[in-house]
Amino acid sequence: MSQESTQQRISAWAVTGIGEIVSGDQLGDVIVEACRNAPNGPLQDGDVLVVTQKIVSKAEGRMVEIDPDDPLSHKVLVEQEGVRVVRRRGDLIITQTQHGFICANSGIDLSNVERGWAALLPIDSDRSARRIRDIIRAKLGVSVGIIVSDTFGRPWRKGLTDVAIGVAGVAAVLDLRGTPDALGRMMQVTEVCIADEVACAAELVMGKSNGVPVAVVRGLDSAWMRESSMSEIVRPPQEDLFR
Repeated sequence: MSQESTQQRISAWAVTGIGEIVSGDQLGDVIVEACRNAPNGPLQDGDVLVVTQKIVSKAEGRMVEIDPDDPLSHKVLVEQEGVRVVRRRGDLIITQTQHGFICANSGIDLSNVERGWAALLPIDSDRSARRIRDIIRAKLGVSVGIIVSDTFGRPWRKGLTDVAIGVAGVAAVLDLRGTPDALGRMMQVTEVCIADEVACAAELVMGKSNGVPVAVVRGLDSAWMRESSMSEIVRPPQEDLFR
């Protein structure tokens, strides 16, 4: 099978009925129960579930109290969670996290959480994704991929988009270098970030304010279902022309 997908159609739908997640919840179990039957399931081999960072952080106890009356009280956490300040302009801080992500405010989020709380990024989102994947496989007998997603801004372009911050069981990057393009020329530099593209597709059905934290994407090329990690996506500093 070609590395590039021959599939002509994929489908994506939001997983409904997941209630409020609290520290200590096992997300794999929660998702299994939500996806046993229609309309969310049953799940099939090769499905990819996209799970928002917010519920992963809640389940893993990555919530920190802040002063609800001080709009800048979370900035101390930004400095603590970042390993390097990339840019600073007024109250805006672009940092590098310990995961290697370059993002605003060290990925700390105040949206869709209770007032007076801030959500920190999971410590190891790949591990979080593997845990969810393994529970689903053990309890439902299907092999799925998991992507933990978050919302990032992008340099040089307006608007936010969802990206992968953790992966398990699905390719993070599809390397097409050395394969022919549509005209038969060998591609020299083309690497496709499959995980980010799937995260974006899932966000379209989850929405930003609908309270839906999980989506299923079905129909991806079976060749993309493999072990992977965020190390495929994060560009090493020596390859980055802008640092």
